[in-house]
Amino acid sequence: MAGGGFCRLPNGTVVVALTLTRPGGTSAEPGAPVRVLVHAANRARALTRLRNLGLRAVYLRGNAAPPTPDEVTAVLHHPDGLLWRGAPTADGSGEGPQGHLTLQSGQELWHPIRALLGPAGHAGPARPAA
Repeated sequence: MAGGGFCRLPNGTVVVALTLTRPGGTSAEPGAPVRVLVHAANRARALTRLRNLGLRAVYLRGNAAPPTPDEVTAVLHHPDGLLWRGAPTADGSGEGPQGHLTLQSGQELWHPIRALLGPAGHAGPARPAA
């Protein structure tokens, strides 16, 4: 994991921001870095929400890259509380998948987590039938 962090809000909840690699199950740019935002009651629950979606190797070590105020606003205004977009590169431009709208500054807009995980709804391999 390249970086991550969190911030505690006045109501006691937290917003966790992680930079992860795009799951290989998606068709567009597997392995590209993405910035994932999670709003939850505490840090452990935020990481559990991502693990339940199939993103198994998700850890938060330190607070090197906490969410920016814009990121906090974005995740608080989304009904699911889970968002992602292409992580900025070293030159500061966002790398988004082809066909997605971008701002004039070149920064990609936020997407719901379902767009990252694909039609199956989880990042892991297909689950066997019971």
